Amino acid sequence: MSPITLRTALPTNRDAVIELIHQLNVFEADLIGDRRRDYGAATEYYDELMQRLSRRNGRIILAEADGIAVGAMGFSLDQDAAYVADGFRNHGTVTDLIVHNDWRGRGIGQMLLKEAERLTKEAGLKRLFIGVLVANERAERTYRAFGFEPYVSILSKEL
Repeated sequence: MSPITLRTALPTNRDAVIELIHQLNVFEADLIGDRRRDYGAATEYYDELMQRLSRRNGRIILAEADGIAVGAMGFSLDQDAAYVADGFRNHGTVTDLIVHNDWRGRGIGQMLLKEAERLTKEAGLKRLFIGVLVANERAERTYRAFGFEPYVSILSKEL
């Protein structure tokens, strides 16, 4: 296997990141059915994500093998509401974690999570958040194995 390298994505990596987002959308659509499968949805989300990350001191970290994008992670530094104790109020957030379909199960997700942990600690913060769809059991197992524990539960009701 080619060595995996991590770096901050550049604007020139836009198409590669959009392809990864599209793969994730299709994967999640099979799990829960409310995701758009068209490529335009991935393009729109990329633009939304970049705007959100730019407001939150964030970036996309790209995982590459021989110059090919095999994974990506959105990461930002965030602040909770005033009712959260000072030592925990500021935290790192993994907004998205995507591994290329052909590269899953090779530890790339773990590499990206370790990088998120490093960036969070480097910022002097003690807490890192990540969200996961309840139906994505494999991702949840990965996150729990990495040390994440349930913190907030968001419930949904179809009307």
